[in-house]
Amino acid sequence: MFVDTAEIEVRSGRGGDGMVHFRREKYVPRGGPDGGDGGRGGDVVLEVSPTLSTLAAFRHTTRYSAEDGRSGGSQNRTGRSAEALVIPVPPGTVVYDAETGDLLGDLTEPGQRLVVCKGGRGGRGNTHFKSSTNQVPRTAERGEPGEEKRLRLELKLIADIGIVGVPNAGKSTLLSVLTNARPKIADYPFTTLEPNLGVAEVDDETTVVLADIPGLIEGASHGAGLGFEFLRHVQRTRVLIHLLDGLSPDPLADYAQINAEMALFDPALARKPQIVAVNKADQAEVQERWKTLKAQFKKQKVDVRLVSALARTGVRDLLLDAARLLAETPPPQPLGEQVPVYRPEEDPRQFEILREAEGWRIRSRAIERAAEMTPWDQPGAVRRFQKLMERLGVDDALREAGAQEGDTVFIGEYELEYQE
Repeated sequence: MFVDTAEIEVRSGRGGDGMVHFRREKYVPRGGPDGGDGGRGGDVVLEVSPTLSTLAAFRHTTRYSAEDGRSGGSQNRTGRSAEALVIPVPPGTVVYDAETGDLLGDLTEPGQRLVVCKGGRGGRGNTHFKSSTNQVPRTAERGEPGEEKRLRLELKLIADIGIVGVPNAGKSTLLSVLTNARPKIADYPFTTLEPNLGVAEVDDETTVVLADIPGLIEGASHGAGLGFEFLRHVQRTRVLIHLLDGLSPDPLADYAQINAEMALFDPALARKPQIVAVNKADQAEVQERWKTLKAQFKKQKVDVRLVSALARTGVRDLLLDAARLLAETPPPQPLGEQVPVYRPEEDPRQFEILREAEGWRIRSRAIERAAEMTPWDQPGAVRRFQKLMERLGVDDALREAGAQEGDTVFIGEYELEYQE
């Protein structure tokens, strides 16, 4: 089954916790702190695998979690960092953030990688908190929590030449004649329910990849027929073979309709170079009306040719002309390079205080992550967090907002008590 869209949830690993430990060796007085740092959590990485052709693997498995880092040990030993979780995807996969709609990456080359969630850093052991005034630090950090994202994956087939047209125009037959592909062929519309790829030999040294796109009808850009699902695959192609049904009541209207639907879906599709061909030259009716059709297209300044995919008439010249046009067309630029997204790092000094029925809530990604990394069972770590709140001005902001002694303050999933 051809699957070209999927949504998955990914979570990177949490960093390992730092350790509180002191040297205890015979004949070594005041050994000092030697708690090690935690290891880094595993990243979540998407990697292009050339052996995959669809997103079918994500139909049943939709949640992926990387391993957490290990905790630090004594004698300044750092915990083991977790291996990255590598998720294989087919070439042509476009990755979006499902919640924001932001483009995260366009994966086209075999072996290309995209880190979608970075693993949390390991917490620092108590060695890092020693000073001349605090020679016995009983403070360490918990590992930084991992990132969580919901991703939308879209597959856009990578082909050199796309074959487009109305249903039953003979696109699948043409693909089977030009390449080694064996698509389903029948004498009724919408025989092709999914795109098909094939490789054609232009000469001894040149091959091109052709894609047969399921038939398009009026309204395809808004979801009518099958076009809405498969128009995205035309975006990857560099040259189009626009195949028309010679037995259609009005091939010129079909030509205009398909071009309009592609332009409505993506204006860039209307600018793609096309070779227009009328199919079914083996039919007597098509032969009789060919001069009239050619004249109609000439009035519209459209160069058109007559071919027969079934009888293999003119198809070789059609392929050669498409290959020559392809050689003159520059390769498409990856989406990730066309629309880069730049975002400034969040300022930890920016926070929001909200009044809730049960108390006050502090909203700040940086402060929430600091709370996640605080081991609340260690008095030294709690004092350090309190000093952080004072330094960022959170205490003053709560006081100005009207917080009273004993009020509950929520930071992420933690509940704290406000004290003057």
